[in-house]
Amino acid sequence: MTASHGEVDLAVVGGGIVGLAVARELLGRHPGRSVVVLERAAEVATGQTRRNSGVIHAGIYYAPGSLKARLCVEGARDLYSYCEKHGVPFEKRGKLIVARDESELARLDELEQRGRANEVPGLRRVDAEGLREIEPHARGVAALHSPETGVVDFAEVARAFAAEFQAAGGQIELGHEATVDEVRKRSRFTVFCAGHAADELAVAAGADPDPRIVPFRGAYLKLRPEKADLVRGLIYPVPDPELPFLGVHLSRHIDGNVSLGPSALLAPRRLSRSLAWPGTWRMARRWWRTGARELSHAVSSRRFAREAADYVPAVEPGDFTPWYAGVRAQALARDGRLVDDFVISETERALHVRNAPSPAATSSLALARLIADRVERSLD
Repeated sequence: MTASHGEVDLAVVGGGIVGLAVARELLGRHPGRSVVVLERAAEVATGQTRRNSGVIHAGIYYAPGSLKARLCVEGARDLYSYCEKHGVPFEKRGKLIVARDESELARLDELEQRGRANEVPGLRRVDAEGLREIEPHARGVAALHSPETGVVDFAEVARAFAAEFQAAGGQIELGHEATVDEVRKRSRFTVFCAGHAADELAVAAGADPDPRIVPFRGAYLKLRPEKADLVRGLIYPVPDPELPFLGVHLSRHIDGNVSLGPSALLAPRRLSRSLAWPGTWRMARRWWRTGARELSHAVSSRRFAREAADYVPAVEPGDFTPWYAGVRAQALARDGRLVDDFVISETERALHVRNAPSPAATSSLALARLIADRVERSLD
């Protein structure tokens, strides 16, 4: 049977890294079933999977007991093993989370407690001298060092998932924008991993409209190659614990280039829909100062770059040029709360991944197992 012309047992809507990991897991468990991935773009991994900082996170930031905490630690371990087995290049460059002054030490303490509760491998606290041994050009009063944090090209990982899935008999249909009505007619069960369209498809299938996806555009700057040796690995600030963003950070990518980013502004894509959501206005009232700072970054890359000088003083605003931008599909609750965990909901003959921002790429293999377990319970 050709999947593009017939009914299938299982469909996955979305050909990003999570959708492909889910399809691979489902077919691996049920090799006799027909499984199809429906992707509206002309190739796989064109969205969030491709445009990000490429960091394999270790699991430090996430609330103990949350899906993010559990699946990130588990997923990172599995992802490294997968990359080794399938020849996907990666590097464990390590990460420093730097407390720039004593006012940030309490938040650094909280991060350390979270990391240890989440059993992040190799996590250790270092003083000012210790952080300079790891990153000679970084400055701060203390830092957390995560040696197991790495970098990879997530689009390459996703393509490896796709190749493995197709070699096992799975079908990928590109340029196919699926609707709920279509997949209900065609598939016995569907998993929606649709990123920016996750909420719309879920609501069309009968799910609660809360939360809504409100896209945030994240822009990255590139450090001039002759200055790239200022950054050995990954250097992050201590983030605001009330926001699901990690702050403006310096990252050495798998290709050796160093980025600064990302910013976090409401994306023009689906802006009218975002503004129609009550939660957007409630969020704006609470976080208007943060929004104003992000807007200043968008207007002036020099202001953006100055943030890096807070913890790597040798970098200067003129050392950066615009590089690329990505759009993060972030779930926002009606009450204005930015949802800081993975969210999976269920409707008739379907599961919906309603919120899967970072560290979803790191967690993709572990997240796929969780989703496949729920699919199997629904099929029983």
